[in-house]
Amino acid sequence: MRKKNKTLDKFFSYLIIVIIGLVLLYPIIYMFFGTFKSNEEIFGSTKLLPESFSLVNYIEGWTGTAMSYTKYFANTALMVIPTTLLTVASSAFVAYGFARFRFPGKKILFGVLVATLMLPNSVLIVPRYLLYNQFGWLDSYMPFYVQALFACNSFFVYQIVQFMRGLPKDLDESAYIDGCGTFRVFWQILLPLMKPAIFSAGLFQFMWTYNDYFNPLIYLNSTNKYVISLALRSTLDAESVVVWGKVLAMAFVAVIPLVILFFAAQKYFVEGIATSGMKG
Repeated sequence: MRKKNKTLDKFFSYLIIVIIGLVLLYPIIYMFFGTFKSNEEIFGSTKLLPESFSLVNYIEGWTGTAMSYTKYFANTALMVIPTTLLTVASSAFVAYGFARFRFPGKKILFGVLVATLMLPNSVLIVPRYLLYNQFGWLDSYMPFYVQALFACNSFFVYQIVQFMRGLPKDLDESAYIDGCGTFRVFWQILLPLMKPAIFSAGLFQFMWTYNDYFNPLIYLNSTNKYVISLALRSTLDAESVVVWGKVLAMAFVAVIPLVILFFAAQKYFVEGIATSGMKG
């Protein structure tokens, strides 16, 4: 009887999980089937499945704007990948300093770091724009690279600091006794143990930069430097009558890299989030 009850509990648990999963995935499922529909089918019918499956919307949508989406994806990679790598590297270095060293004003500086989490981007966008304009960095990806290089996103520094506090300091002391220097301890001892936090920070930064629309809109002026988020918006202005099947097709193609990346790094992502709140 107990075994039967456990089986029923497990069945209903999985059933609830499947139902919730389908509800959460429904917008993506609807978007996928919408890529095969015409405007009349999208707005004139409540059916999920299209009348016929054709790749016309994908083919015409890929080349239907001022440039091919191949160029837009290349621009996106040129902006997102260096920004992500620089963010992870700089945040890890800064977090190492806060988590492992004592220096004058450490608590005050860390408090200021945490306080910057409260600042909305809309407050910083004007001074940043004026500063980058003086440096001649507008209409380039330098604003994204420089902010990443100097660990301007304090969220990742705070996240990695919390993770490093969960690593025993005995590891550092043992390495120092064996003759390791400060940088070697970080590179050979701590960094391999920080993979969950590094992967989760990198995944967050990749997704946020990839999905960012506001900042590229402010800093980029040339069409040949547009990224995916701006390209999707320009698709709506390319024709007098918007073919929503093309828009959905390109939106679905744009989502695919994020889905693949999330499932590929899911193990490290979940572990990094789960352990970032630990204190040593």
